[in-house]
Amino acid sequence: VSFTLELEFSCSVLLDRAEVTLQATSDGTEATPDDNVVKLSVPIRYEPDLFLSSNTNLHRYEVHPLGTFTHSSGPEFTTTVKVQNFGCYPIQNVTLHMALPALGHHQATILSVTHVLADNATCVLQPPPEGTQVVPVPPEDLLHTDR
Repeated sequence: VSFTLELEFSCSVLLDRAEVTLQATSDGTEATPDDNVVKLSVPIRYEPDLFLSSNTNLHRYEVHPLGTFTHSSGPEFTTTVKVQNFGCYPIQNVTLHMALPALGHHQATILSVTHVLADNATCVLQPPPEGTQVVPVPPEDLLHTDR
């Protein structure tokens, strides 16, 4: 006989383990009834309900034709990234890695991070690990693109 148990847990009570006792009985006589009981204890892992969103204050940026760009910096903009827990269970040790496109055609810098502000988080700005090849964004022909 096989059993499938499906358990539901309350958001108000967080448990570390679930314990289940199964006992098989019958009307017949058995010489060793002690082996008809099993106690199971399994760790509980809760599924997170995380939501990742981002917003920026720069919704339009003018791109000059290839070869006519200047080496001056463009407009400053702010991008906000939020990681929200919509579940009822606390989440710990969440790590978010973001790779930002920083080089364009002919290794031209197209993005430089000037500062990072963190609310209820620890943020570390790190260069790519040693030996990681940064692939530049290739030039594109956008003449036939509506947006």
